Amino acid sequence: MQPVLFKVGAFELRGYGLMLALSFLLGIMLAVHRAKKRDVNPNHVMDLSVIILISAIVGSRFLYVVAHLDEFRGHWLDTINPFQSSGQIGLAGLTLLGGVILSFISSFVYLRQKKLPFLRFADVVIPSVGLGIFLTRIGCFLNGCCYGLPCEHGHLCVTFPADSAAGSVFPGVPLIPTQLYSSLYGLIIFVALLAMDRKKHFEGYLFYWFLILYGISRFIIDIFRYYESSMVLFKIGGLGLSVNQGISILFVIAGIVALYFGSRVSSEKDATA
Repeated sequence: MQPVLFKVGAFELRGYGLMLALSFLLGIMLAVHRAKKRDVNPNHVMDLSVIILISAIVGSRFLYVVAHLDEFRGHWLDTINPFQSSGQIGLAGLTLLGGVILSFISSFVYLRQKKLPFLRFADVVIPSVGLGIFLTRIGCFLNGCCYGLPCEHGHLCVTFPADSAAGSVFPGVPLIPTQLYSSLYGLIIFVALLAMDRKKHFEGYLFYWFLILYGISRFIIDIFRYYESSMVLFKIGGLGLSVNQGISILFVIAGIVALYFGSRVSSEKDATA
């Protein structure tokens, strides 16, 4: 774990910020490259990327704040001000799924206003999201956030420093490195989508598969991830369902239903062609 890569005076280069910036940079480059190969205007992809960038940050922050209202009582400006009342610089506290959802919504609105096909652009951009998850979750590991539950098998676990988010909650306790497992499923999704794209498919095919693969992966990993009580929808015995798991279930259902009807429409078109 290395939250601060290096520091010069008051300037700090943090591991999470670097990996987040790298994920957006490489993601945009990949999306532009894919757009050129699919006869999609790269300028529209660049514009869309800016919207996704802003939406990802705003949405991630919004969902985190909603689930942690007690943390901001008495200093509500900290919800949006990068200069925190504690003296910290930067918005510490983001929930990835909030950014994913708002990015989908804002992208749909933008493309609708431009009268551009949402599903065609979604298929161009969506592998970049898998790549972004892969890189950003490495940043989470470096930062010591988004950590897992205590682990009995030390060789599969990580003990985080006391000054990290994980170490402050579980000082000296080995934890499941859910950040690294999340990074792994991001890489798997990225590779899987690129492999699927080698064959002809109907518009929305990759986007629907992303919803399914991401939803399943996120649900499984969250079984082993630590959450505050505010992020748990309900508990039955020792088992609970987190907010993110609830959203993941909706992603899987939406992806399966859309994939089914998309396949039927595509088959009917082929039959009448």
